[in-house]
Amino acid sequence: MTDGLTEITVIGDDDTGLIAGVTNLLFERGINIEDLDQAVREGVFRMKTRVDTSEMVCTRDKLRDDLEELGDELGVEVRIRFPDDREARQIAVLVSKESHPLRAILEDWGGNGDAEVSVVIGNHSDLKPIADEHGVPFHGIGDEKGAPDEGRLLELLNEYGIDLVVLARYMRILSPEVVFRYENRIINIHPSLLPSFPGAEAYLQAVEEGVRIAGVTAHYVTTDLDQGPIITQNAFNVPPDADADELRRIGQPVEAETLLRAINLHLSDDVAVHRGRTRLRNPDDRDDVRLGAPEELDAALPDEPVDEPVERVAGDTEEDAEAGAVSED
Repeated sequence: MTDGLTEITVIGDDDTGLIAGVTNLLFERGINIEDLDQAVREGVFRMKTRVDTSEMVCTRDKLRDDLEELGDELGVEVRIRFPDDREARQIAVLVSKESHPLRAILEDWGGNGDAEVSVVIGNHSDLKPIADEHGVPFHGIGDEKGAPDEGRLLELLNEYGIDLVVLARYMRILSPEVVFRYENRIINIHPSLLPSFPGAEAYLQAVEEGVRIAGVTAHYVTTDLDQGPIITQNAFNVPPDADADELRRIGQPVEAETLLRAINLHLSDDVAVHRGRTRLRNPDDRDDVRLGAPEELDAALPDEPVDEPVERVAGDTEEDAEAGAVSED
């Protein structure tokens, strides 16, 4: 958090009076609400509120106790975080068996002054040695078949005070309960140019469809599989007669680089989500931030011909006018 506001999150079963209970408590303590976002999905209520506590008429400890007591009364979980509660935001990396994105995060990530990887969580234990090598705690949450215990996952995310969850080729679909609690705070890397080829075996899908350009996408996770707001994408040419393994070999380094860029965009607060789409904050003030391909690609594209304006005759439809622009008959 970079704006000096305090963040309050409420999660629990949907019921009447939840919003009123929280907002009334804040009003009584002289706390001004700057932003409030709430939603209900599949019976789960979530409210995220950003408030100004600079002129509140109680202590921080008192506010924490009051919110906890209110949460018990309402049957919901209430969390509060003041801007200076800690120096660094905490990142959890979720993994399965593919090591390249985890290695990129732990070895190549330039880092961010106010963020650190505090835990690696896997539904398999294959990548534990990589976490151990870098002194990052590893926790396994999968059974012998890799089925994750999401109750344990939520416990770990809460225990480590996680602010951002990174799915580094975590080959499991998160439940709505997890996604809903961390909306716009879970980043996934997918090996295709979404919305093309969602789901499993994206490289194989690309080969079977005969595409000449493939790519990868970093996006925020929603309850709709591979349909969350796109943060950044990178593309690459598909070699003649390439199979899925060849595409995977080319694509994995691109996956890692694209994921790192998305993490940095999120942590630097350069990207915002509005109506299901991402946009850059203050794009005119930054020339080193991008969501898509490098500017060199734009320079390589043709710029002629383009359609000229067409005069429309009274009574003509738009289709008639367009036809007149290309037909002499």
